[in-house]
Amino acid sequence: MQKFARNTLSRALGLALLGVASSTAFAQQQAATPAAETQATQAQTESQSTQDQVTELDRVVASGFRQSLEYSTLAKRESTGFVDAIFAEDIGKFPDVNIAESLARIPGIQLNRDVNNEGLNVAIRGLPSSFTKTTINGQSVATASIGLDNLNANREVDLNLFPTEFFTQLQVYKSPTANLPEGGASGVVDMRNVRPFDNPESQVTYVLQADYNDIAEEASPRGTLIGSWLNEDKTFGVLAGVTSARGKLGVEGYETIGWTNPNLTNAQCGNGAAVPGAFPALGQPCNLSGGNGWRIPDTVPNNASTIGAGLTPGQQIDAALLQQLNPGLTAAQIGEALIPRLGRPVHMSGDRDRDAFLGSVQWRPNENTDLYMDVLYTKAERSNDRIDVNLIGRNGGMIPIDMQLDANNVVTSATFSNAQYFLEARPYNEEVQYWQVTPGGTFYFADDVKLDFAGSYSRSWMRRDSPTIGFNSPFTTIQYTNGGELPTWTTDIDLNDPNAGWTWTGGRIWVQNEKRVTETKGLNASLRLGDDRNNVSFGIAYDENYRTIVGFGDTGTSWQPYAQSQVPDSALAGYIKPGPLGFVTVDFDRFMADTNYAFYRDNAPEANNSNTSASTGGFDEANTAAFIMVNGESEIWNRNLRFNMGVRYAMTDQDISGPVTIAGVRQWRTLSSDYNEWLPSFSAAWDVAEDVVLRTSASRTMTRPNPSSMLPATTFSDISAQVASQGNPDLTPYTSTNFDFGGEWYTGGEGFVGLTLFNKRIEGYTYQGVTTRPFTELGIPFDTLTDSQRVAINSRGGPNVATVNVQQQVNADAELEIRGWEAIWVQPLSVVLDGLGFMANYSKIDISAIGKDARALESNVYGLSPSLWNATVYWENDVAAARLSYNWQEGAAASGANQQGIPFAQLYGEDRGQLDLSTSYTLVNVKSKPQIFFNVTNITGEERRSFFAFENAVNDWYDPGTTYTLGVRGTF
Repeated sequence: MQKFARNTLSRALGLALLGVASSTAFAQQQAATPAAETQATQAQTESQSTQDQVTELDRVVASGFRQSLEYSTLAKRESTGFVDAIFAEDIGKFPDVNIAESLARIPGIQLNRDVNNEGLNVAIRGLPSSFTKTTINGQSVATASIGLDNLNANREVDLNLFPTEFFTQLQVYKSPTANLPEGGASGVVDMRNVRPFDNPESQVTYVLQADYNDIAEEASPRGTLIGSWLNEDKTFGVLAGVTSARGKLGVEGYETIGWTNPNLTNAQCGNGAAVPGAFPALGQPCNLSGGNGWRIPDTVPNNASTIGAGLTPGQQIDAALLQQLNPGLTAAQIGEALIPRLGRPVHMSGDRDRDAFLGSVQWRPNENTDLYMDVLYTKAERSNDRIDVNLIGRNGGMIPIDMQLDANNVVTSATFSNAQYFLEARPYNEEVQYWQVTPGGTFYFADDVKLDFAGSYSRSWMRRDSPTIGFNSPFTTIQYTNGGELPTWTTDIDLNDPNAGWTWTGGRIWVQNEKRVTETKGLNASLRLGDDRNNVSFGIAYDENYRTIVGFGDTGTSWQPYAQSQVPDSALAGYIKPGPLGFVTVDFDRFMADTNYAFYRDNAPEANNSNTSASTGGFDEANTAAFIMVNGESEIWNRNLRFNMGVRYAMTDQDISGPVTIAGVRQWRTLSSDYNEWLPSFSAAWDVAEDVVLRTSASRTMTRPNPSSMLPATTFSDISAQVASQGNPDLTPYTSTNFDFGGEWYTGGEGFVGLTLFNKRIEGYTYQGVTTRPFTELGIPFDTLTDSQRVAINSRGGPNVATVNVQQQVNADAELEIRGWEAIWVQPLSVVLDGLGFMANYSKIDISAIGKDARALESNVYGLSPSLWNATVYWENDVAAARLSYNWQEGAAASGANQQGIPFAQLYGEDRGQLDLSTSYTLVNVKSKPQIFFNVTNITGEERRSFFAFENAVNDWYDPGTTYTLGVRGTF
């Protein structure tokens, strides 16, 4: 019934569209008279587009942040669908220091932050950020960058590459129109860069600032210069801008990489009838929940730690001894005791430098022609001396003494003998570049015939150099305490002493590097017949999207033996120095030089994945689309009704490539697929009262499948070749049927109150499934299998008959339903104090699944906040301004179940709120009217925290500190 309803909607919109298009074309033919042309010209003069009206807001009294709010309010009021916009009041004066931070002020937008608190990308209305289509000037964007802990192996776009000073407008389209590029099932974010004619006169804008982070404890300078020039008759303009930032990274944190419990033997569990050296089966006492990553030794080891703890070397560690050492606990309780797999304090420090250039040329030889070309280039160089010291829980041999557990079996305190740490040093260095060129223009062939066209080419590439240097401490006895927020310990050794007895035994020295390349090409054109309010448009679009990710690794096979021969245990202390967080670090420059790291880095072989766990592989897809769209106006009960309806047809041809290793032979394979979609849309806005607008929309949107889930890597887990893991090139797109209803009451100036209800039904969401496929469909030559595998397949009827159970991501036979509502209130309070006002919004989202695979589907949806809100109080006059903003996101499940082999264990993100301050004062009597500004980001120093199943079992915790910014901007 639900599918029938959606198909009916698609057919109805399509038929209505064809009918309106036909009647509009007929009416235009009948109106081809001088009188009609005069009336059309007059109507067009009286009816300006939303953008033109926004541009003309120079006349309003408001300035600064209030003016940008007023622009946004007017744009929302004049839009037909559900669109939110953020404007800069002038060139180089975007209201926020980060584009992602700006978008977080829009209802329904979830901001995803990196561990250093920098905004990376956004998610819209309950779908992950890969469901958000990001464009610059309407053209596709793909970035090769990754965050400090962000995999970015799907279609996310990192917004921190793009300087805010270069952009004048952000628009978020929550209800689509047919002329928008497909790919964003949840919405489209378009960033519009500044151009010469954005200002009526030539001008030069400068911005100088310095940031200070209380963890990095260093100043980070940043400067921007943007100049625009117009010729005398205002027909030609040039704009050029440069910006340079020298940032400092400072983060302190704690990570566990999950939690684990002991893998007790039958003897340690007290299963007297069972084989002593064997282990209880899953579900039996001492192994009720799995996990089993911590191995208590069978006998007491002979070292200073165990002897100092009063243990007898060589003594058998059985159930009796464990219960004697841990009074009050049964062996079964000990078997379920949860400790961090790798409890580790983390310190990050380094540089985050970025240089960028924007060039734009505009030519308006007459009122019927507007041509432009924009060029954007960004280069980021980043380093991160990341160090952590790990208490070895996984595969470790700690012996618990006086251990205490809470009701969830989380260890709250204990003495651990035979404990050991390893230092992990990973000095990341990376370079990211992005450039995009966008030519385009508009021609008016008549007052009611308009042609828009644009092209685009972008390329981004990244190289990350990330070696790992790890060495172990001697065995020690520690006092472990977990009070709830973070586990802590005291040790018998000084972890910040280079001469504490560190050793390579059990350590590792790896090369793990990564290269990424993305490339987009696009060309689109649309022809509009009619004026700004009543028209029909036809258009075509073509774009290509290409990406490769290649990992390069040498996990100890060549560099490690050479490095340890050059720096043996006896010399290791000379390459270690005290660290900034209470444990040692490495003299990276000296160690790299003396172990010839550069040679091994440059000659590292291609690997199946990188240190970010992103799989080696890539995709190349060509997308062709055509659309027809109608805009119109009418009246209902003497009140204006605006509507937009259209349909977009999109076709995709896709090649997915990646390495495949079978019988020891590594080769790249390419798997191809294609699909097409009809994407109808309808929106209407009715001015039901003078200051009240009601809106509704219905649409169908799509997002293309995750290319990382489609890679052709195939592995067999058994000699009979009955079970294989493989990417799924046949994944179909995610398609969403969307309904929205809402409205706003405009209270004057920038003020309005709005409420929106929305519903999405997503088909095609994926989960890990098993499908049975003939061997011949796997794309693997039969003669590349091992002898045993060939014999097994022949025994099942041969390669043309035998089937294989393939584990891969599959489209669920279920629908994901997202229901929610958004409320916003922007209100000037000039009656209280001139220039005072506030803005606030709240979003609530509920996610469920319907259908055969509903349970599997629900377990694969995570990282999405069910509620979020933000609020800003602002005040400004002619010379001074201040804003205090608070952004809050409710925590949510961050992973599926069965973490670390424990069925009930999921990762959860905690609630987090952040308070920010922005102030400025303008020296109006000084040339260029310099505006001095002072900002504080994360005033209260809020941390980011997630936990493992239970709130007192932290998974990770990061403190990015508080950042203070002092700067000046002005315009000549």
